[in-house]
Amino acid sequence: MSRFKPAAHTYTRTMTGWWRKNPYFTRYMAREGSAVFLSMYALVVLAGLNSLSRGEASYNAWRASLATPLAIVFHIVALAAITYHSITWFQVMPKTAPRLPFNAKILTAGGLAAAAGCSAIILGALLWATR
Repeated sequence: MSRFKPAAHTYTRTMTGWWRKNPYFTRYMAREGSAVFLSMYALVVLAGLNSLSRGEASYNAWRASLATPLAIVFHIVALAAITYHSITWFQVMPKTAPRLPFNAKILTAGGLAAAAGCSAIILGALLWATR
C-alpha cells in the first residue's frame, strides 16, 4: 500500500478557444500564427537556393513555379502575415528587453542616423571589395 494519496480531482483546462475571449491573447495567437508564413517563405527561399546549386535548368524551373497564380497568392498572403508579424514584434520588444545600463534617451534620431551611416559605409566597402 502506498503512503501517498492519489489525486482525486485534478483540474484539466479545456482547450476550446479560451484565447479568443481575451483580445490580448487573440493578438498573441495571431502573431504566433503569422510566424508559420515566415517559416514557409524561408523554405521557399531554401528550395530556390537548392535549385540554384543543381544548375541553371533547375533554377529556371523553380523561378517558373513562382510565376503560377497559387505562388503569387501565397507571396501576397505571406507578405501581409510577415508585415503583421514584424510590426507586432517591434511593439513587443521594448516590453521584454532588459533595462539599458545608460539613459535610453541617448538613442535618438542622431544615434539611429549614425548607425545607418556606418551600415552604409560597410555596405559600400563590401560592394566595392566584391567588384
